[in-house]
Amino acid sequence: MSTSAEVRAVALSLPETTEKEAWSMPTFRVAGKMFLTLPDEETSMAVRCPKEERDELVLAEPEKFWVADHEAAFAWVRVRLAALDDADELRAIVVDSWRQAAPPALLRSHAGLAPPA
Repeated sequence: MSTSAEVRAVALSLPETTEKEAWSMPTFRVAGKMFLTLPDEETSMAVRCPKEERDELVLAEPEKFWVADHEAAFAWVRVRLAALDDADELRAIVVDSWRQAAPPALLRSHAGLAPPA
């Protein structure tokens, strides 16, 4: 089971990430673009996810992933922290969301975090 403290540690370990309170919850941004929030009393996280992939995730693992009504029109998915398998899965999800928000120059300067070819 992952915790919000672990989410925060992973997010803040990524280059140029900042934490900012918004909508009464912690949000995490890279170069000013939000890539993660900790809603639901920090029992879940919302991350960037292309809609096609999001829909597949929700269908495949509804106990882990879901879409909040107010986020349905956007490329975001919610993740239940208690349902994550391990720290590697948590890191993979957070890094993937960070990649989607990070500017190309930042991705190039951190090749180890760039998306797979």
